[in-house]
Amino acid sequence: MDNFTHSLAGWALGQAGLKSQTRKGLAALILAANMPDIDVFFGSVPWEPLAMHRGFTHSLVGGVVVMPPILFGLLLLLDRWQLGRGAMFKSGLAMRPGWLLALCYIGALSHPLLDLLTTYSVQLLSPFSGAWFHADGLFIIDVWVWVLFAASIEWSRWREKAGEQWQRPVQAAIAILFAYIAINLFITQRAYASVQSWAGDRYFDALFASPPPVQFWRRSLVWREGDCYRRSEFDPLGGGLGEVTACDSIGLDDPAVREVIRRHPELQSFLRWSVLPQAAVERSHCTIRVLIGDARYGERGRSRLGRDYLLPTRAPGC
Repeated sequence: MDNFTHSLAGWALGQAGLKSQTRKGLAALILAANMPDIDVFFGSVPWEPLAMHRGFTHSLVGGVVVMPPILFGLLLLLDRWQLGRGAMFKSGLAMRPGWLLALCYIGALSHPLLDLLTTYSVQLLSPFSGAWFHADGLFIIDVWVWVLFAASIEWSRWREKAGEQWQRPVQAAIAILFAYIAINLFITQRAYASVQSWAGDRYFDALFASPPPVQFWRRSLVWREGDCYRRSEFDPLGGGLGEVTACDSIGLDDPAVREVIRRHPELQSFLRWSVLPQAAVERSHCTIRVLIGDARYGERGRSRLGRDYLLPTRAPGC
């Protein structure tokens, strides 16, 4: 998910009542909810981070066990520094270290769980396994989650300022979110089943069902069948599985693609990250254009995360 959604998730957990357990409780929840994305700074944008993003810092070991105590220690140091400067805290809450550590863990846990719901996948078992896990339940930027959390948080804050009971609006929103996720996961399972029914005895793997940004009930499907990819659309309100495309070559065996990969080591990182890598080659008299991307996010190498490279042909007159 995007960092705005992660921030809203941490804020919602705090506004549901957890922030009142300790001083800096809300800060712990929001910062911990975003903390695993620190991995995007481990390389230069945009290729190297993709090889590591949603890896160790998003795993149950790195993101949920290792990182929260680091944030806990930094928040404690900040609190002591502020106390040493005579700071007055508007919340009036005492520092309760046990609760602060617990909130760091809760916020951190929310991050990989939300990311798991998207097609971008997470390596939950890193560093012990490089396997990618995905549930295909939400689009990476889900406007309905934005609206649900933002509205409930604002309503809760208004009630808090008015001296009324303020936890209930966000608690209700969290319950609605769980129901929304459950409905989406059910739709995704129906989409998976429709592909299985269409394929019959033919073997396929690496099936992804991507929800669109707004029409959450629909799914864009892509899967691998041998050395090619197939695609379709699934709409439970419009007849189920749509027309399945002809098999589209993966394209990585083309000599021009292999040459580009040899010349550009950063592509090795991308290919380790990409679950469904795909390449397209366009030849002209003087140049060969190679497009490499991920089939989850576009066709024939023209994905929104893709890149293109030019190779000279060294043909006469060029």
